[in-house]
Amino acid sequence: QLQVVESGGGLVQPGGSLRLSCTTSGFTLASYAIGWFRQAPGKEREGVMCISSSGISTNYAHSVKGRFTISRDNAKNTVYLQMNSLKPEDTAIYYCAARSGLRLFGACVPEAYDYWGQGTQVTVSS
Repeated sequence: QLQVVESGGGLVQPGGSLRLSCTTSGFTLASYAIGWFRQAPGKEREGVMCISSSGISTNYAHSVKGRFTISRDNAKNTVYLQMNSLKPEDTAIYYCAARSGLRLFGACVPEAYDYWGQGTQVTVSS
């Protein structure tokens, strides 16, 4: 019943923008921290940006600082990842994941998150 579904991936030119959506169901989104992660071929899954259940705190990878923005709309059960100034190295499968907000909001790492979506492919290429 608890589900996480990503959407919005696709092909984009370098320097372009893309907005990913993470739609949730089966739980109260406002009670969960949400994270965006990505995995490129041959690489380990890494944290991109995470946001606390309150929306006050965020953690992010240095590689996306100033380019990506995470936001949440609890009324729509959706978390967004706005990606600007995209680079070829941003190419990866992007995953959305959730964890209970009762836990301490810490590092944006995959092992800290419990419920995962299926992923959406983002390809940045000219």
